[in-house]
Amino acid sequence: MVAGDKVTGSKRRKLILSMLKKSNDPLSGKKLAENMGVSRQVIVQDVSLLKAKGEPIIATARGYILFKEGNDASGFTRVIAVSHGLEDTVSELYTLVDHGVTIKNVMVEHPIYGDLTGSLMIKNRHEVDEFVKDLKKSGAALLSDLTNGVHLHTIEAATEEQLKKACAQLEELGILLK
Repeated sequence: MVAGDKVTGSKRRKLILSMLKKSNDPLSGKKLAENMGVSRQVIVQDVSLLKAKGEPIIATARGYILFKEGNDASGFTRVIAVSHGLEDTVSELYTLVDHGVTIKNVMVEHPIYGDLTGSLMIKNRHEVDEFVKDLKKSGAALLSDLTNGVHLHTIEAATEEQLKKACAQLEELGILLK
């Protein structure tokens, strides 16, 4: 697709879906917009329409991914409660990924809106670094800022032992809530 080419909404959504199916990495709204010759907001609307039609698209901090069998660790899942400030974010995330753990999301309980969840899908140090870089660049606050640092993560690993070791290290760091 060359920027400037006009594509109907229906065809554009098919192209977005095709690109997501072929990609193993998240695709940013900006990159999709550039490829389609439209604004990022048009892509956001297209993705919303695709999700409304049941397409398993997940919006992460790094871009859109299509949930496919095999996108997860196909192993063990656990929800953990943690508490820390911004200064310990990298330490928390590195600890988890260094044990082979995927951080699927972050969740907080808001007094008005109830549970708020942000998809992360972070699997390695490079993805942690990209998340932190994007956080700094955007000036956005962590979701956990709404709850004074207390938040939950759904984490996943190939073995229960990986989860146990990661949680033990988080406990040593004073991050894991029991």
